[in-house]
Amino acid sequence: MKALSYLNKYFLKYKWRFLIGMVFVLASNYFRVLQPKVIREAIDKVLEELAFYRSLDGFTLQEQMLEGIFNSLFYFGGLVLVLALIMGVFMYFMRQTIIVMSRLIEYDLRNEIFSHYEKLDLSFYKKNNTGDLMARITEDVNHVRMYLGPAVMYAINLIGLFVMVIWSMVNVSLELTLYVLLPLPLLSFSIYYISNLINIKSAIIQKQLSRLNNIAQEIFSGIRVVKSYIQEKPTVRFFAKEADDYKEKSMDLARLNAGFFPLMLLLIGASTILTVYIGGLQVMKGNITPGNIAEFVIYVNMLTWPVTAIGWVASIVQRAAASQTRINEFLLTKPKVNNPHQGKFISKGHIRFENVTFTYPDTGITALKNISFELFPGQKMAIIGKTGSGKTTLMDLLVRMYDVTEGQIYIDGKKIQDLDLGMLRRRMGYVPQDVFLFSDSVTNNIAFGKKESREEEVKMMTRYAAVHEDILSLENGYETIVGERGVTLSGGQKQRISIARALIKEPEVLLLDDCLSAVDTQTEQQILSYFEEKLEDKTVIIISHRIYSLLEFDNIIVLEDGAMAAQGTHSELMEKKGYYKDLFEKQQELH
Repeated sequence: MKALSYLNKYFLKYKWRFLIGMVFVLASNYFRVLQPKVIREAIDKVLEELAFYRSLDGFTLQEQMLEGIFNSLFYFGGLVLVLALIMGVFMYFMRQTIIVMSRLIEYDLRNEIFSHYEKLDLSFYKKNNTGDLMARITEDVNHVRMYLGPAVMYAINLIGLFVMVIWSMVNVSLELTLYVLLPLPLLSFSIYYISNLINIKSAIIQKQLSRLNNIAQEIFSGIRVVKSYIQEKPTVRFFAKEADDYKEKSMDLARLNAGFFPLMLLLIGASTILTVYIGGLQVMKGNITPGNIAEFVIYVNMLTWPVTAIGWVASIVQRAAASQTRINEFLLTKPKVNNPHQGKFISKGHIRFENVTFTYPDTGITALKNISFELFPGQKMAIIGKTGSGKTTLMDLLVRMYDVTEGQIYIDGKKIQDLDLGMLRRRMGYVPQDVFLFSDSVTNNIAFGKKESREEEVKMMTRYAAVHEDILSLENGYETIVGERGVTLSGGQKQRISIARALIKEPEVLLLDDCLSAVDTQTEQQILSYFEEKLEDKTVIIISHRIYSLLEFDNIIVLEDGAMAAQGTHSELMEKKGYYKDLFEKQQELH
């Protein structure tokens, strides 16, 4: 229960709903336990009246006596119905309090996990796959909810009903009570044992089902590759093999489940037989009445579910504890990039790197080594370098996806860690190398950068990003749903929509990470001409494998293996021999 103790704060939050629910559980059980007593009285009274009825054989009073018997039956039958109705009402309110409480906690817990996920830094997401993150916020939370609702409710119900029934049985006959309860511990142990086996097998099946989902998702996402390499039949065979494995595991579970209820019914039947046999002997001795036997049979059936539920509840608690342990593992993970200072600041776009070194915490790879440069408001800078030279890492540090290992980054003269994280990122427009679009309309994807943006603003930014005409050619124009990760669009269209999304923020600092790699030369010139005219007062950093002659950069950095191989203006770097000059000359030859 140590892992589940994390949920105690939610029980405190909904304490009144929980306490009132307990009252409803006990009230429901009280009226349930009264029903066998009424049935006992009814049987004993009717048997007594029947005996008297037979003794009046031949007398005129016999017909009146028969009418009295029918009246008694109607009375007791009506009383049982009234008690059952009252019990049902309390059961309804019991579920309306405890089960609804579990749904409210489920809602709160999911929101807490999702909110916490968003606070965690990029290194966390590199260490954990998306499927595992999704499983913890869906399947694991579902298992926890079963503990919060049904398990808690049935545990209270079990204890309350057990105490009331045993007390009622002992008051009638202690000896008969002991005989009747003999098979019940065996029943509970059997159910607990089988439930554990079911849980183990269910976990294996769930794991295999997740594997099937992952295989299907991966194949469908990469369907172009599958088709182009003519791998349809091999992938079908591979999926069928995994599906067969899932089928066999499911059949194994079905066979185990098949013996569950027969065993339960057998042991319940044993208790009923003992009740009738031992009870019959007690009646013959005059210790109890025939009505007591009927009362005990009903009590036995009443105890069946609580005793059965012991194993079931224990199973739910075990599964919930395992799931909450997994949830706690992430909830207790602290983000390495925190936000201790909150408040507004006016960004001008002054950036300074001072001896910045960065080593990835998850791999230990040093991506940047002793990087220093200064960029004043309105200046433009290009970062050139081979793949893996640390260009994207530099951008990630600017938007504080990570914190530097050594050195310091200053924004407008202040340490980047001292600035409000939300405000910092709000002032920057970042177009990452790996463009991501949501499965939503084109308009909403662009407006994601500025939620309160108007339609005119959206269209203006698409013109600046040279994608307006492309959008109009789509089936539904700006309202076209782009599909998962923008699958319905070309690479160049996705890049330009991503640029429009960054521009609509009207940021003081614009960061472009190789975002024109899938764009043709004419479109590239169109976009760069906008950058030259409209971003005159903005600080711009562009990462590229190409050299843009249209843009005049105030500073160009050449990175090599994470270190600065060269720095300067275009003319200064052309005077030096090195990667930049070689790249420019090769690019000129291609043109």
